[in-house]
Amino acid sequence: MEQRPLADRMRPKTIVEFVGQEDILGEDRVLRKAIEKNEIPSLILWGPPGSGKTTLAHIIAEKTDADFIPFSAVTSGIKEIKEIIKDFDKGPGLFQKKPILFIDEIHRFNKAQQDAFLPYVEKGTIILIGATTENPSFEIISPLLSRCQIYILESLTTAEIESILKTALKDKERGLGTLTIETEQDVLKYIAVLSNGDARIALNILELVVSITPDDKRKTKHISMEFIREAVQKKHLLYDKSGEEHYNLISALHKSMRGSDPDAALYWLARILAGGEDPLYIARRIVRFASEDIGNADPQALSIAVAAKEAVHFVGQPEGELALAQAVTYLSLAPKSNALYKAYQQVQKDVRENISMPVPKHIRNAPTDLMKKLGYGKDYKYPHDFANALVPQDYLPDNLKNRRYYFPTDRGFEKEIKKRLEEWMKKKAK
Repeated sequence: MEQRPLADRMRPKTIVEFVGQEDILGEDRVLRKAIEKNEIPSLILWGPPGSGKTTLAHIIAEKTDADFIPFSAVTSGIKEIKEIIKDFDKGPGLFQKKPILFIDEIHRFNKAQQDAFLPYVEKGTIILIGATTENPSFEIISPLLSRCQIYILESLTTAEIESILKTALKDKERGLGTLTIETEQDVLKYIAVLSNGDARIALNILELVVSITPDDKRKTKHISMEFIREAVQKKHLLYDKSGEEHYNLISALHKSMRGSDPDAALYWLARILAGGEDPLYIARRIVRFASEDIGNADPQALSIAVAAKEAVHFVGQPEGELALAQAVTYLSLAPKSNALYKAYQQVQKDVRENISMPVPKHIRNAPTDLMKKLGYGKDYKYPHDFANALVPQDYLPDNLKNRRYYFPTDRGFEKEIKKRLEEWMKKKAK
């Protein structure tokens, strides 16, 4: 059997063989028509690993009869690529056909390096096809983006992965069709789920399991669910701590808690932890949430969030994960209020945009005789000398006198706070 990995051998060679991405490659879709008419513009293919970006680039080059020059931004330098582009720019010679320059993981090039492609893309010297797993709007410079069509590839569905695996089992030329293989029901579906939408991983799992499964007396390899579970220790999870998916998952956790859905919050928490995120980072986000989205509607929320952080720090993983789960469910079901968050935002705005007036003299400290002579602390009313420790008095600078920032809601404990504040405001107004 050929030594190349199964995933490489089974790479589709035509659009007909290509599985998935119907939104961009289906009949009458713009990219499909452009390929068939040999009118390919410069492209950015954005999608998760194993969704077919590199394969699609190869198919485009083959279908359009172009010189396909592949590079990886991980292993190739921009200097090397610029030398090749200069050969393109000299016209017919080394490259007789239309040149397609394919840059895998183009987001790895910094902004200055990406500038090198601009003049050649503008002149049509090259057709640039860039592949990226990261959001192009963050990782690709705007001038290059404006000169390229962006096509989004989605993770393959479980059914699509199953179809690819079945083809690999039947294909006698490139796949495993020369072997006699029997699989238990739902084995292929299970592999597809484990691959998490990545065809390459699915084929790698299948190849691994087939290679280590002994033949029985009938020279047949029997693949069971239990054997799959033993061979594959951990589901492949898409999670890049510095990439977009990191922020997507954290956002999902935050919004699930804000939406008072403890089940969704627990799910996203588990996804993030399974992806290898630092539990203390999650704990910090939970502490922030307690103040931003709950605040004084449930003052206990912050204590529980901080306690979870301390528990994670004290016991580590995996024991500390349960403390995070406890905090996430409590915060999800706590009454919500962003009154504190909005108040502090308005305070920050006033601090930025208003003149910093001096502290009113009556609330200044006066530890020396000179300060007392200057009026520091004069006419200050000590609240404990008055009934209920309440006495009308100005505490803000003159230019912000009577400014209000905090408006408690009627939810949770803030309802009681609102009642107290309103009673106090009435007394002050008398």
